Amino acid sequence: MQQYRILIADDEDVIRFVLHEALGKEGYEIEEASNGEEAVLKARNTSFDLVILDIKMSRMDGIEALKEIQKIDPGIPVVMITAYGNSQIAMQAVREGAYDYFNKPFDVNEIRIVIKRALEKRRLQNQIERLENQILQEFRFDRIIGTSPKMQEVFALVNKVITNDVNVLVGGESGTGKELVAQAVHYHSYRSKKPFVKVSCVAIPETLLESEMFGHERGAFTGAHQTKLGKFELAQGGTLFLDEIGDMPLSLQVKLLRVIQERELERIGGTKTIKVDIRLIASTNRNLAEAVKEQTFREDLYFRINVLPIYLPPLRERVDDIPLLVQHFIKYYNQKIGKHVKKVSDEVMKILMDYSWPGNVRELENVIQRAIILSIGDTITPDILPPNLHVSPLIPELSHIAEDFNLPMLERIQLVTDKIEEQMIRAALVKANFRRQETADLLGISRKSLHNKMQKYGLLDS
Repeated sequence: MQQYRILIADDEDVIRFVLHEALGKEGYEIEEASNGEEAVLKARNTSFDLVILDIKMSRMDGIEALKEIQKIDPGIPVVMITAYGNSQIAMQAVREGAYDYFNKPFDVNEIRIVIKRALEKRRLQNQIERLENQILQEFRFDRIIGTSPKMQEVFALVNKVITNDVNVLVGGESGTGKELVAQAVHYHSYRSKKPFVKVSCVAIPETLLESEMFGHERGAFTGAHQTKLGKFELAQGGTLFLDEIGDMPLSLQVKLLRVIQERELERIGGTKTIKVDIRLIASTNRNLAEAVKEQTFREDLYFRINVLPIYLPPLRERVDDIPLLVQHFIKYYNQKIGKHVKKVSDEVMKILMDYSWPGNVRELENVIQRAIILSIGDTITPDILPPNLHVSPLIPELSHIAEDFNLPMLERIQLVTDKIEEQMIRAALVKANFRRQETADLLGISRKSLHNKMQKYGLLDS
């Protein structure tokens, strides 16, 4: 249970004694000051949860002490005590920010109740501040990690978007971090104190999506038992993130375009026009320019949302960022799970660097989280990686080799053969749980031959 620290400042010894005795029995830690200057000095050097000030004190009165203490800690609750008949001065103290006041002689039990309420309010304020700081921490730029040139381009665009209140289209494959970019833009912009509201255009059924976005009035349709605010209204003043907008039905695209253009809407079944002030950020894993040509996405809407596009490259196009991402996820999940993993082995890093990552950063994160849960020592080893990582899809890489006409055909054939052989050995190692003799038997080669081939492909650490 939290122990609260209270400062009592009064130039009358008997008042300080009575309050000290009464509040000390409640379990509070008490400190005393005999005048206003001493109270301010103590507040400057010690952290208090609540201050009790007598209005009339020597060297500095309670009003001046209240102002100085609020400069030190603006959120601290201050309870004032005044002589009978000085209610006007006490009311002035409340206008200056005091939580409450009492006239002498006071009821100790009533003071106990008021102080308990003031401390609870202080606790809630501190909790809100911690949550706000946690939100800012969660969505800092360091969650969008990368030192590669392509990611530096992303960071430069995000910085421009933050200071310009325009609509943004974030493109990229699933798992590249499109929502993280949207959150980073919101929480670093002037709209950060207002809501960040997400709508998944692919997860919500088409029949419900319109109501989800624009809201409805009671009785608008069967089952509409009460008025519902749409996501546009819930995001008022903040940011509305439309995830996978490319999957939005054409019928809704028309209504969305109207809201973006006119900055107003009507709920389903309603007649009242509602003004909306939001920044719109949309994401898509589709090529919307192609969708426009195919007439599955409105051209006018495309230009409205594509004011400043940001494209997130897939992980396979920025493999140099993988070691940095791995260390980030190790640190994050160590703290979250309570483990003490320090690194991945060289063989694991090679596997991670060679893998094509169809699920992108999200897949890498899941792999590291799983490995940390399963790990025994301080190093992630190949045996605890998912089997599919040991056998990377070959088709993209083989196609690249086959289409490299700068190389002679026989050399290209040898490269393709080597790649297939390496993957066959990796698959056999996984199936044999990395037992060398069993692996050699599966491949139908000698153990010495297996050793030589593993040496050739850098697999000896397996």
